[in-house]
Amino acid sequence: MRLKLGRPVLEDFAKRFDVPPADAGTPLTVTWLGVATLLISDGESALMTDGFFSRPSLAAVAVKRVGPSLERIIGCLERARVRTLDAVIPVHTHYDHVLDSAVVAARTEATLVGGESAANVGRGYRLPEDRIVVAKPGAPMTFGAYQVTLIESKHSPPDRFPGVIAEPIVPPAKVAAYKCGEAWSVLIHHRPTDRRLLVQGSAGYVAGALAGQQAEVVYLGVAQLGVQPEEYIVDYWNEVVRSVGARRVVMIHWDNFFRPLTQSLQALPYAADDLDVSMRALGRLAAEDGIALHMPTVWELENPWA
Repeated sequence: MRLKLGRPVLEDFAKRFDVPPADAGTPLTVTWLGVATLLISDGESALMTDGFFSRPSLAAVAVKRVGPSLERIIGCLERARVRTLDAVIPVHTHYDHVLDSAVVAARTEATLVGGESAANVGRGYRLPEDRIVVAKPGAPMTFGAYQVTLIESKHSPPDRFPGVIAEPIVPPAKVAAYKCGEAWSVLIHHRPTDRRLLVQGSAGYVAGALAGQQAEVVYLGVAQLGVQPEEYIVDYWNEVVRSVGARRVVMIHWDNFFRPLTQSLQALPYAADDLDVSMRALGRLAAEDGIALHMPTVWELENPWA
């Protein structure tokens, strides 16, 4: 079978980049910052998933050790107007999620939250132990104005670097050192507004894990979803979106993360994923359920509850 060359054209999905924008009166906003990095803020209390901003090039990933780029991290935090965070929550510990998490936590006085693998990334950066929380799956935790619950999940197949990070990682390190670790479905409840969202950073799932949970909005990871069989995509939608009763879905983790955020976004190449397939399948499922399906606009404060 001939390899499909090139990559999807984002302009083909222009009508999907329509998450309602936030305004001065919006009580809770979400800002997408590439891959599965989300800033959730009410203006006083804020959380961030992943915090991945370094985005090393494919050449660097292939032949070198990778480490956080302080220049890129600072530039992105400043552009997003982030000074303090209550918590930084990696959705799992592959490098394209956790590489910068400890640095972001240190610079924003935040707590790093995850499993033992995320904790060992924090320890490798010498983040103090009192700024590291190892979550108990399914147990609610409070950070600022938010109740956060981490539910055990799975990485989308294939997981190229499975396993856990058993020892502290001192960057720079090989990409293979950043094993998947504990993969999470991240449930976030903003208590002052009673608004709920689910961050599914990877297109994997554990059957039944989200049964009985609620979230009006799902930020749905779609990387590698477009190369899965159709029945897998349907099961993924059932186990994540339908399980929590979502009324709006925002697709994340479709962008080419070898390209810095200072450049225009691209979709992942067909060699890694097929966003065209994901869009057709998810669009059909969303239409059947009457669920709004969107793609986020990078850097923009958005109000997915509008």
